[in-house]
Amino acid sequence: MDARDTELKKELDATLQARRELGEEYESALVDSFLEKVDQRIDGAVERRVRRQMAEQQMVVARGSRSPQTTDSWGERYGFGIVSLVLAVPLSAIAGGISGLPGLLVAWGGIVGVNAFQAARVNPDLFRGRCGKDARDAEGDAWKD
Repeated sequence: MDARDTELKKELDATLQARRELGEEYESALVDSFLEKVDQRIDGAVERRVRRQMAEQQMVVARGSRSPQTTDSWGERYGFGIVSLVLAVPLSAIAGGISGLPGLLVAWGGIVGVNAFQAARVNPDLFRGRCGKDARDAEGDAWKD
């Protein structure tokens, strides 16, 4: 078990102990607090990973050996979607509870927008359809004949 996992386990144990002592009326506040800590942990891990990848790409460019490659791994493609859906649950609850249907639509619009941006970043030709560069080149070649 990683040291960070031990720390998170201690936080969960402390939250459960506080719930036993304080009772059910504080349960949602305790759960929200624990989820905030988990979100911070995830954000920190993502930030460290992004910084490391940026540093690796900068090293490759600085060496001049080749241009940086996109890292389109399974974990990046599907992990981002899974994390966004997991975080969508509390966001939906908060937005729906505070603003009702309009808040829920705004929250999900943001979630869809973030995922669409990630998909476009990973695969730039995704939203170009058939009128991408290859289609224009093929049409141009047809007129040359």
